[in-house]
Amino acid sequence: MAGRYFDEWSVGDSIAHEIRRTVTETDNLLFTTMTHNPQPLHLDAVAAGKSEFGRILVNGTFTFSLMVGLSVGDTTLGTLVANLGYDELRMPAPVFIGDTLRAETEIVELRESRSRPGAGIVTFRHRLRNQDDAVVCECLRSALLEKRPAG
Repeated sequence: MAGRYFDEWSVGDSIAHEIRRTVTETDNLLFTTMTHNPQPLHLDAVAAGKSEFGRILVNGTFTFSLMVGLSVGDTTLGTLVANLGYDELRMPAPVFIGDTLRAETEIVELRESRSRPGAGIVTFRHRLRNQDDAVVCECLRSALLEKRPAG
């Protein structure tokens, strides 16, 4: 199991996730159409070309989902009870088709669960960077994680 239990984390722990991902036209097209998003900036090369970006802009919800997905293997795989929420979601720079993205995570808060003695809440700060090291997405994710089994 790759993820860590609640009691294996410390505030300040950080991870540079090894998996990187180059965003393809197919990624953007499928995600955008599967979620019924008709935004021309994501689907129409002519309209997007006339925008301030000059080309198709990758769907921001895909960018966010990819950031969280890239983190799962090192953080919550096999130990997650539930994701409790996402806060302070920001997208300070655009993502374009062909960008190669990588994620990093820092632990910013730990607290015991009041309702589940076998679990605790971890707050992760996730950041997604492009090939130029620009932050393209970031958020806080609160997750309820199992504690290490006794024994």
